[in-house]
Amino acid sequence: MPRIAVLQMCSGVDPHTNYAVIEQAAHDARAGGAVMLFTPEMSLLIDRDRKRAAPHIVAQDASPFVPMLANLAGQTGLTIALGSMAVAAAAGGKNANRSMVFAPGCAAPVTYDKIHMFDVDLASGESWRESNAYEAGTAVVTVEHTPLGRLGLTVCYDLRFPALFGALGDRRCDVIAVPAAFTKPTGAAHWHIMLRARAIEASAFVIAAAQVGTHEDGRTTYGHSLVIDPWGEVLIDMGGEAPGLGFCDIDLERISAVRAQVPALANRRMIPTLSI
Repeated sequence: MPRIAVLQMCSGVDPHTNYAVIEQAAHDARAGGAVMLFTPEMSLLIDRDRKRAAPHIVAQDASPFVPMLANLAGQTGLTIALGSMAVAAAAGGKNANRSMVFAPGCAAPVTYDKIHMFDVDLASGESWRESNAYEAGTAVVTVEHTPLGRLGLTVCYDLRFPALFGALGDRRCDVIAVPAAFTKPTGAAHWHIMLRARAIEASAFVIAAAQVGTHEDGRTTYGHSLVIDPWGEVLIDMGGEAPGLGFCDIDLERISAVRAQVPALANRRMIPTLSI
């Protein structure tokens, strides 16, 4: 039964400081018997000050942290699922919110660019326009061979769009990663219920590493990193107070057992478009 480690972070404005947290967590995860480490959205940099952040956001092949993370995976023997980092996109002058999965011995990670942009005005007064700085991804991405089987990749706000999770379910993902930096108001309202629903719909484990607390740039995030099994049961909840490293043993046999009991993926049919 493979063991995973989930890193809950309060990332700040210095990528090197944030990387040091990930590096220590990777060594602690390995010492604790984990085979995979999951980190949150924007693990390496959270900064609303675009001018201050700009020097740290470079193309993937120019980032010093990509080879550093690849080396860390090799040193520890862990598969590292970096929730995401900001990288300069190839065209359009915008960035990409990019997940990366590093396998031991592989120099190049598997990558996924967040598809759904967080453009909202909340009742709390918070206003977010992710699309002002980030280009939306266009591809559904799975990682075919991990210690947990087939891994589906999503990021944060993607959680609200069931079609993406339907596509990952159709691909029979064993596990879906949902790294996040959820706001406190939306997290308190919807985080647990939506993650449980997505796990149930896909009959898959959902692993959601989250940012938590008050960050250097002034924002606050909800935390409550979760691991949820295919039946929708919460296996760990890391709370909403502090960063830390959590461990969870993943019973992969649970996937086939749940899919046999409720064969929703096998029974799914295409719904015709209706004219009203």
